[in-house]
Amino acid sequence: MKSTILLLGATVAALGTLAACGGSNNTSQPGAGAAPAGAVSVQDVSGVGKALVDKDGKTLYFADQEAGGMLKCTASCLSFWMPATGTADDAKTVTGLATMKRSDTGVEQLTFQGKPLYTFKLDTSSGEAKGNNFSDAFSGTNFTWHAATTTASAPSAPSSPQTSSNGGGYGNGY
Repeated sequence: MKSTILLLGATVAALGTLAACGGSNNTSQPGAGAAPAGAVSVQDVSGVGKALVDKDGKTLYFADQEAGGMLKCTASCLSFWMPATGTADDAKTVTGLATMKRSDTGVEQLTFQGKPLYTFKLDTSSGEAKGNNFSDAFSGTNFTWHAATTTASAPSAPSSPQTSSNGGGYGNGY
């Protein structure tokens, strides 16, 4: 009788473990609902609306000063604004995406409507948009950054714009 109870208990425990594993495999398949590796997708980003995001869900930004594909975010700027890299196949995931070769690093950078795209160092999780309407300066160029949205209407600007300069700000409290 004791061996039957022990065997029954072990069987129930094993089935519980298998059910837990099976349940997680059915609801969380790798890549289920996620954009393919390297691809750009559209996601609702709080305070911004429908914005372009990279494969990790990080918001993609452009700078007004780089309209027409003119690269001005170079050197120290690239330690806060990381170029969104990709291939021509990645650029096919959303209308308006393309690639351009960076003259300073030689990497293929994604562009949206002719504007080079970047992720922002202070966005540490998916869906954040701390770089939206952010102003900073690097190598004598003042930048204003915006989340790349898929609608014609511009997101409302914050009541007091965030600013920083190359001489500090990012490391102070961020």
